[in-house]
Amino acid sequence: MFLGTTQSPDQSLARAFELAQKAISLDNTNEAAYSVLSWLYATKRQYEKAIAESERAVSLNPNSAESYMRLGLVLAYAGRAEEGIPYMQNALRLNPFPSPNYFSNLAIIYCESGHYEKAIEAAKRALQSEPNTPIPYTTLVISYIRLGREEEARAAATEILRVNPKWSLDRYAKNAPYTQPQVERNIEDLRKAGLE
Repeated sequence: MFLGTTQSPDQSLARAFELAQKAISLDNTNEAAYSVLSWLYATKRQYEKAIAESERAVSLNPNSAESYMRLGLVLAYAGRAEEGIPYMQNALRLNPFPSPNYFSNLAIIYCESGHYEKAIEAAKRALQSEPNTPIPYTTLVISYIRLGREEEARAAATEILRVNPKWSLDRYAKNAPYTQPQVERNIEDLRKAGLE
């Protein structure tokens, strides 16, 4: 939805909420449904609800790598990224063969907590398997800018536009699930790398 891959993000989001809540009504012990619901709340910037649903998912299944991953991610979106690191590390421990998405999310958490070198390493790892997704490149741009490595940031910015020519700062500002101060800081860094 926030990647701009749907014609109607609002309708898609409403439908996703409806389906997650239906899944919970059919089985209120389904941690995956609570985990998805937490991510949906985060996309609406309802962070306390997002965190509560993620915590519920983890409590229902303490062996769910996906639930730990989402809890770490929603904490990062809520401006509490440092708290999310142990959850993400636990997700990686529970899933010895993680998808690239895990590393993309780890990169976000590290970037938002100020661990830029680690964010770069995780983003590159995500891109090894999925080189045509914009999120790790976005994290690379921000991390490089914050480390003063503008040339590398500009190269990563070029990759964002290669992968998604419709990418824009306006769309990012509207749809990125971060707190407003995080969005503003990220936009400033993305703009420094030449993105508009």
